Amino acid sequence: MTKMKNIAILTSGGDAPGMNAAIRAVVRTGLYNGLNVFGVKRGYDGLVQNEIFAMDAKSVANIIQRGGTVLKTARSDEFRTKEGRKKAYDNIKNLEIDGLVVIGGDGTFTGASIFSEEFNLPIIGIPGTIDNDLAGTDFTIGYDTAINTVVDAVDKIRDTAESHDRLFVVEVMGRDSGLIALRSGISTGAEAVLIPELKVDYDSIMKRLDKTRKNKASRIIIVAEGDQEGGIVVAEKIKENFPQYDVRVSILGHIQRGGRPTCMDRVLASRLGVASVEALIEGRKQEMVGLICGQIEFTPFKKAIKHIDSVDENLTRIVEILSL
Repeated sequence: MTKMKNIAILTSGGDAPGMNAAIRAVVRTGLYNGLNVFGVKRGYDGLVQNEIFAMDAKSVANIIQRGGTVLKTARSDEFRTKEGRKKAYDNIKNLEIDGLVVIGGDGTFTGASIFSEEFNLPIIGIPGTIDNDLAGTDFTIGYDTAINTVVDAVDKIRDTAESHDRLFVVEVMGRDSGLIALRSGISTGAEAVLIPELKVDYDSIMKRLDKTRKNKASRIIIVAEGDQEGGIVVAEKIKENFPQYDVRVSILGHIQRGGRPTCMDRVLASRLGVASVEALIEGRKQEMVGLICGQIEFTPFKKAIKHIDSVDENLTRIVEILSL
């Protein structure tokens, strides 16, 4: 077991609802175990620029319900260089920091893996990304809030679609992963869901729309932004095949990243935050903490950062069955 005295925490990559709940859990768990806890502003760039400050219980008061990240996040070109990482490590050692907790996704853990290997620094990762595209956890922090945000938006779009007999193509986030599109598509009764993991079958989509055009007052097509063509192109192709349709496009964009985290994300973030600090105390390093079948599990960074490039066929089958 490694003797820890001082730990630091940072958030990196895209912000995700629930990150603040995780920060709160890390800080308070550290203090509970007699550790000194430091916060790092603006991710890895903050390590390089020495934006490191002491945190206490008051530092994380009244943040569990807030979206975004109080520690801020930023990209760091300098940290990508060996010289930049050496500068970051020197700042850490000057403060006698023994371990690091990083909250983020694929890019965050890639950087953590390199940094940990170069300087033998214990680092534990907490999965915080709305895409839910990391191996080693059933859900990532922010995913539940993001899909609920999408569902709320699409329900409202459906109201106006029904009022005007319109077809809406709704583009959601998911550059490399279609999980937001797939789950929100099922829960909003979408007629079709287009995701980057699967080749678009326009013939099937057009047949489905043609089959249901007489008995439906509204139609919703969900498209992940990483789909081969995107929402606007999909809408144009539908219009070519069905000129009688009033086709509209709605790109939800960054509203999916914001907002108050759901109960599920707050609890998930709290559990993973506590586990990350306890993992450092136990001597673990270069691992991501996750939740699988309700239990805390650890996955090496190099396995966690491999994107999940397949989808549950049952989910895609459900979309087709229920689109009648």
